[in-house]
Amino acid sequence: MSRPTILFDLDGTLIDSTNSILNGFFAAFDAFKFKRPQTEEICALIGHPLDYMFAHLGVNDEVVWDFIAVYKETYKKTYLQDTKLLDFAKESIELANEFADLGVVTTKTSKYSVILLDHLGIGKYFKTIIGKDDVINPKPHPEPILKALLNLDKTDKFAYMVGDTPMDAKAAKSANIISVGVTCGYCTEQNLSKYCDHVAKNSLEAVKFIRSDTL
Repeated sequence: MSRPTILFDLDGTLIDSTNSILNGFFAAFDAFKFKRPQTEEICALIGHPLDYMFAHLGVNDEVVWDFIAVYKETYKKTYLQDTKLLDFAKESIELANEFADLGVVTTKTSKYSVILLDHLGIGKYFKTIIGKDDVINPKPHPEPILKALLNLDKTDKFAYMVGDTPMDAKAAKSANIISVGVTCGYCTEQNLSKYCDHVAKNSLEAVKFIRSDTL
């Protein structure tokens, strides 16, 4: 049997960059003298593309990219020092690397993702990193997963998507691969269980499940 494929989401799955994300949003709303949204409102949208997030927080189409520009300017100043690996993330990647080929599928840009993963010491384990800037249709569309599989020269057999939101699971289902939800991020087990083939507490539990599932 060929090595399994494991694709990982980033925010809420392997990393916690909540502070940088929130600061970016607050800076954008402050810059245009809009009322700041509640922290919970922003966190509920993490994982979606920025334009989607701002739109659902009440920003109209005419100025959404101006908001995004302020967000990105703020985010890039703090994201390296403010982002950390979630508990067990490093162990999960090291274990997964022993038996599978690994990739990242995220709605962050691949440029920032590569820099961030290298900074956190785990970039070397991933053979492909697909960000929002690499596709026309981000998650929950299957395109990012299909592109990752193409880059890895893999099929959908023995392929898994590990993520913390229903978007990851929907993308996995559309790409005909197995979804493993993790509850260490921004969604509850109850919500994830509606969409995911399997739910784990964190990425290490997810990888252990995948290892047992592919023996």
